[in-house]
Amino acid sequence: MPAIVNEKRQLAYDFILHTNRNVFLTGKAGTGKTTFLHEIKQLSSKRLAVVAPTGVAAINAGGVTIHSLFQLPFGPLVPGAAGQESKKINREKIKLFRTLDLLIVDEISMVRADVLDGIDEVLRRYRHRSEPFGGVQLLLIGDMQQLPPVIRDEDWAFLKPHYETGYFFGSRALRKTPYIAIELQHIYRQSDQRFIDILNGIREKRVTRAQLDDLNQRYIPDFKPDDSEGYITLSTHNTVAQQINNQKLGALTNPVHTFEATIEGEFPAHAYPTEARLELKVGAQVMFVKNDISRDKLFYNGKIGRITDIDDDFIYVKCPKETETLVVDRLEWTNIRYSLDATTNEIKEEPIGKFIQYPLKLAWAITIHKSQGLTFEKAIIDASSAFAHGQVYVALSRCKTLDGLVLRTPIPSHSIKTEMLLEEFHEQVQLQTPDEQELWNSKQTTQENLLLDLFSFDRSDYLLNKALRLARENASSLDEGIDQLLTQLKSLFSEKAAGLAIRFRRQLPAYFAESLLPEENQPLQERIRKAGTYFKDLIHHELLPVLYVCPTESDNKLVQESLRESLDELEKELFIKMHCFDSCRTGFDALAYLKSRNESDLIFQPNRKSKERRKTGDATESSGSKAGTSLYKALTKWRDDLAGENDSAGYMVLPRKTILELSRIRPTTTEELLTVKGFGKTKVKMIGEEVLAIIRAFSDEEPRTSPPMPVPASKEKPPKTPSPALSLTLFREGKSVQAIAQERTIAVSTVEGHLAQFVSTGDLSIHDLIPVEKAEAIRAYLETHLPKTLTEAKSGLDDTVTYGEIRMVYNWILAGKEKP
Repeated sequence: MPAIVNEKRQLAYDFILHTNRNVFLTGKAGTGKTTFLHEIKQLSSKRLAVVAPTGVAAINAGGVTIHSLFQLPFGPLVPGAAGQESKKINREKIKLFRTLDLLIVDEISMVRADVLDGIDEVLRRYRHRSEPFGGVQLLLIGDMQQLPPVIRDEDWAFLKPHYETGYFFGSRALRKTPYIAIELQHIYRQSDQRFIDILNGIREKRVTRAQLDDLNQRYIPDFKPDDSEGYITLSTHNTVAQQINNQKLGALTNPVHTFEATIEGEFPAHAYPTEARLELKVGAQVMFVKNDISRDKLFYNGKIGRITDIDDDFIYVKCPKETETLVVDRLEWTNIRYSLDATTNEIKEEPIGKFIQYPLKLAWAITIHKSQGLTFEKAIIDASSAFAHGQVYVALSRCKTLDGLVLRTPIPSHSIKTEMLLEEFHEQVQLQTPDEQELWNSKQTTQENLLLDLFSFDRSDYLLNKALRLARENASSLDEGIDQLLTQLKSLFSEKAAGLAIRFRRQLPAYFAESLLPEENQPLQERIRKAGTYFKDLIHHELLPVLYVCPTESDNKLVQESLRESLDELEKELFIKMHCFDSCRTGFDALAYLKSRNESDLIFQPNRKSKERRKTGDATESSGSKAGTSLYKALTKWRDDLAGENDSAGYMVLPRKTILELSRIRPTTTEELLTVKGFGKTKVKMIGEEVLAIIRAFSDEEPRTSPPMPVPASKEKPPKTPSPALSLTLFREGKSVQAIAQERTIAVSTVEGHLAQFVSTGDLSIHDLIPVEKAEAIRAYLETHLPKTLTEAKSGLDDTVTYGEIRMVYNWILAGKEKP
C-alpha cells in the first residue's frame, strides 16, 4: 500500500482524514499531486467521490466528470441555474449525495467559478441548505500556474454580472467556505537544480534575464532530429499537432494497420484516451497513454517509443536507450459512475463502460493542453503562439531535463503571461498554510462538534412538536388516541431524552477545556459510553414503541399525509440517533460515528407504517375476529359509493370515527344507533335503515364485544386516565401484575413496562415489585457484565427472570448514580 512520504503530504492527508476542513492542495508540476489523489482513494475510510472538469482528466483520476455526477447543464451557469437540472436526479444518486463525506475535484485550475457554484447548489438541495456545499468536505487539487478554465467571450457576458473572475476561487459558495491551502514542494519529475530554478522563475513570473537567456540556449534553428531519438513536439494548437503527425505517418512507406477499439456500455467520445480508430505503421513514433499496472512497470503514461513490428495480436515498441522491445497488448479503460452498494451501503465505483484499445497514440506531436500531467525525456517546445496563461510553464515542465528540451523558437518574455489576480491569490494561499498546531486544533474542533451533534435532540424536538401541533389543529378528523399518545411521547421525550441531553451537553465544555482530544480523554470516554447505552436503550425500548402505535387515519387525506410524513421524519431521526449512540458503546471515535450516521440514514425503513397498518386492522376487529374488519370495509365501501353518487366527500356521509364506532358496538336498532357519536335524528332518518341492514348482515358472525351504553347528551365523557397511570393505580390498590393484565386485557409485559417507568421516576420502589435478593442479583449481573441489550442480559440470567424485571432493575439503576 502506498505511503504518505513527506511532511506536507502527511499534513494534507491528516487534515482530510481527521478533520472536516476544506483543503486546496497545490504544488508545482511534478510534485506528485495526482499520486497523492490515488493514495487518498486507497487510504481514506471516508465516503468519497472524485470528479474532474474533462472526460480524459476524470478517467486518469479514476473518477467521473463534474457534469455527469451533478447533472449540470453545459454552458454558463448563472446562480440558480443548476437547481432546475438537479430536479431530475434519481433517488439513488440523492442518497449518495446525502452520505458523501469528501468530494475530490482534480484539475481545479480548469474549473470555472460558476461550475463550482453549480456543485454547491446541488449538494445544498439534497443535504444541508444552510451550509456551503451542503456540509461536504472539499479537496481541491490543482496548480493555478498551469492551464486556466476555458471561458468563451459569449459565456463571460452571462457570468460577468455575477463574478469578479472565472477562476474557481471566484465561486460565491467557496468565498463563504473557509479552507486551508497546502503546497507540495518536493519535485519528483526534475532533479537538475538549474532547470528547476528556471521553471520556478517562469511559474512565479520572476524569471531573470539571465535565466531566460540560459533557457533560450536550447533554441536550435532548423532542428531535425533523427526519428530514432524519440523527440515529441508540444504545440499550442491541435491543428499543428495533427498536421505534424499526419505528415510523419504519411512519409513512412510501410503499410497502415488499423485497430478499432472495442467499446462496451457507456463511454463518451470526449473521454477516449486514444483514437477509437487507431492507424499505425511500423516505424511510427508513439506514446503510451496508460501506466503499466503490472509488477514490471515497463511503461508509463507519456513514455515515447517506436513501433518495430506489428502482428495479428501485438504491437512491438522499442524505446530509446532500452535494449528490450516492449510487447504491447490491448488494455482496458473503465468508465465508472458512483452508486451505493445495497449490501454494505458504501459508495462504490460501478463500471458502466469499457474502452479496449492498444495504449498508444501517434506522438511526433501533441498539444500542450493534452500534455498536462505527462512526463517526457525529450521534447521540442513550440510555444511561440502561447495564448493562455500557464501554457509556457506546462510545456517546459513536461521535460525531465533541460538537455532533453529543444525550443522551436526562443521564449520571449511577453509569452510568460502574468495575471495580477493569480498573483494575489497565490499570496493569499501562502497565508492559509496550516501548521501542526492548527491540525490539532481542527481535530479537536471536529470531534467536539460531532459530540455536540450526537447529544443534541433539537431536530427530534422540532419534529415531535410539529406532529403534536398537526394532531391538535386537526383533532376533529383524527382518532382521539393520537393526541394522548403524542402527549405521552412528548412528556417521556422531554424528561428522559432532551432534558438529560441538555444537562450532558452543559458538562462537555469542562471536558473540552482539557488539553486532550475527545477521543483521547478517558474520563469523557467513560461518560460517553454510559450515556450512549442509556440513550440508545431509551430510544429503542421507550420512545419508538410509543411512536409506532400512533394512529394517523383520517378522512382528510391532506391531514393524514402531513401527519404521517412528520411521524416518519421523527422515526428516522430517532433511528439515526439510536445507531449513533450504539456506535459509542465502546467509546467515541469520530470516523466510526460518521460511518454509523451515514449508514443508518441509508438503511432506514419506516417501521411505524407496518405497525400502524396492523394496529388499524386490530382497531376494526371485534374480540380478535375478522368480523369487525369485514364490517368496517363494508360500511366504508357503502359510504364511498353513496358519496360518489352524490358527488360529495366520504366523510360528509359518515366520518371514519363513526364507522369505527359502528364496527365496534354494531347497533341493531334505531335507539342504539342514536347513541353513536355522529348520528342524529336527521341522519338516522336519511341513512339509518341502510346502515342497520349492513350491520345486521354481520350480526350473526360474532357477538358484540359489549352492549352499547346510552350516554346522556347533557354529560361530557370523563377524561381518560393514561394507560401507565391506570396500571399504577391498580397496583397500589393491591392487585398483582398478572391481575392487572387480566383486568385490563393487556399483556403482562405491558404492565411490567408501565410499572418500570415509575421505578425510574421514583414513584415506585423496586422492592415493591421484585424481592430484594432477586433485584440485587439482577443488579449485580447488569453492573458486572454490562450487557448491551435486554436480550443479552436475559440470556445471562436465571430463567425465572423476565424482561420486565430486567427493565425495572435497569431503570432503578438509572434513577440513581448511573444517570448521565
